[in-house]
Amino acid sequence: MDTIHFLFFGFGTLFSPTILFACFIGVLIGTLVGVLPGIGPLGTMAILLPVTFAMDPTTAIVMLAGIFYGAQYGGSTTSILVNIPGEASSIVTCMDGYQMARKGRAGPALGIAAIGSFIGGTLSVIGLMFLTPPLAKLAIGFAAPEIFALVVFGLMMVCSIGSGSTLKALIMATLGIFVSLIGREPMQGFARFTFGSFTFSDGVGLIPVAVGMFGIGELLTNIEAMAKQEVFKTDLRHLFPSLRDWYDSRWPIIRGTLLGFFIGIIPGPGMIVSTFFSYWTEKHLSRHPEKFGTGVIEGVAGPETANNAAATGAMVPLFALGVPPNPVMAMLLGAFIIHGIQPSPFFITEHPRLFWGIIASMYIGNVLLLVLNLPLVGIWVRVLKIPHRLLFLLIIICCFIGVYSLNNNFYELYIMIFFGIAGYILRKLEYDPGPFILAMVLGPMMETNFRQSLAISRGDPAIFLQRPISATLLILVLLLLLSMLLFRFRRRRKEG
Repeated sequence: MDTIHFLFFGFGTLFSPTILFACFIGVLIGTLVGVLPGIGPLGTMAILLPVTFAMDPTTAIVMLAGIFYGAQYGGSTTSILVNIPGEASSIVTCMDGYQMARKGRAGPALGIAAIGSFIGGTLSVIGLMFLTPPLAKLAIGFAAPEIFALVVFGLMMVCSIGSGSTLKALIMATLGIFVSLIGREPMQGFARFTFGSFTFSDGVGLIPVAVGMFGIGELLTNIEAMAKQEVFKTDLRHLFPSLRDWYDSRWPIIRGTLLGFFIGIIPGPGMIVSTFFSYWTEKHLSRHPEKFGTGVIEGVAGPETANNAAATGAMVPLFALGVPPNPVMAMLLGAFIIHGIQPSPFFITEHPRLFWGIIASMYIGNVLLLVLNLPLVGIWVRVLKIPHRLLFLLIIICCFIGVYSLNNNFYELYIMIFFGIAGYILRKLEYDPGPFILAMVLGPMMETNFRQSLAISRGDPAIFLQRPISATLLILVLLLLLSMLLFRFRRRRKEG
C-alpha cells in the first residue's frame, strides 16, 4: 500500500504544467531522435543538458529521461520503412520489419512496434517501481569499500560485454578515468594534470566532452557514411494489427517484456543484447523458424518490446545503487550531479518527490508516445525526407551554442572540438567511446570511495577483501578478467 500511496504522490508532483510539458517535450524529442539516424539519445541529452540549468531538478530529469526511452520508440520507424536502424537497439527490427514493409504490411509492423513498446515500457515501470525501493534498502548497508567494488564491477561488466574488443573497451575506460582525475584533488585540493590552465583547474567538463565525442564525433561519422536513402513507399492507413497479428504477437510481447527488463538491469548495452536475445528466443520457440527474416510479425513484436523494457530496467541500478549500467545512464547521472543530487541507496528517501515524479512521468510518457507514434507516422515519414546536411548543420550550431552557454568560456569549445575529432578517429579505429564517458562519470566516485576505504583501514588495502560484499565483487572482476584472457588465448590458438 505504501508503494501505491507514493505513486499517487508522484502523480501529484507530475501534474504541474511545467513538469508535464517537460515530459511531453522530452518524449517528442526522443521520438524524433529515434526516427532520424544521427547522434542518438546520448548526444541529444548532452546537447540539451545546458538547457536544463534553469529548470528545477525534477523537470530537468523528467525531460532527459523522456528523451532516452522516447528514442527507443522512434528507432523502429526507420528500421521498418528505410531498413536503417534509427537506434542501435533497432537493428534486429530491420530483419522482419522491412520485409513486412516490402510486402505492403508496413502499417501493422509500425502498429505492433508502437503497441509492444507501450506494453513493455509500462509493465517495466511497474517492475522499476516495486524493485528499486527494496534493492535500495538492501544497499543501505554499503560503505565505501562496497561502493568502490560495485563501481569497478559495473565498469568491468560494461567493458566485457560491450560491443567490439574488450581490450579496446578497457583502454577507453582507463582513459576516461584519467580525464576524470584532471583538476583539483578532492581531499587536499592541489591541482593535478592542469598544466597551469585555469579552465582545467575545475576539471574537464562532462558536457564539452560528451557533446564533442557523441555529438560532433557521431556527426562526422554519419557525414562520411552519408548516402541517399529512399523511404519505402507503402500504405500506412491500416496501422492497427489484425486479430491474427495480435494472436501471433501475444507471447513475444510478454517474453520481450520480461527478458528486456531483467537484461536491462545488467551493466552493459542492455537494449541491444535484449533485442537480439528476444529475437533468438522467438525464432527457437516458433513453429516456423524458417520464416524469420522474411517478414513475420513476431520478429518485430518481441525485440521492439524488449528494447523499451530494457530502457526502463537500466534505471534500476542507477536509482537503487547510484551506479549507471550504460553510457546513457551515466549521462543521466551527470545531470543529477550537476543539479546537486547524488544518486545512492539513500536517493529514494532523500528525494522522494524526484523519484516518484520520474516514475509517474514514465507512465504518462508511455501513453504520450503511443499517442504520438500511431497518428504521426505520416509526419515522421516526411521528416525522414529532410536533407541530412541541413539537419547536421543545425545540430552542429546547437552543439556550439550549448557548450558556450555553460560558462561563456571560449576554451571549452576547443575541448569540444578536440574530443569531437578524437571521437571520430576512435570510431574509425573501432574504439567504442561508451566506456570512456562511463568511466569519466564514475571516476570521481571510484577515487573518493577508494581513498575513504584506505582512510578507514589506515592504509591497509586488505579492507576490500575483509568485507564479504566487496570481496565477492572484486573476485567476480578478477574472474571476468581471467575469462577474457582465456578466451583471447583460445581464439589466438584457434587462428594459429
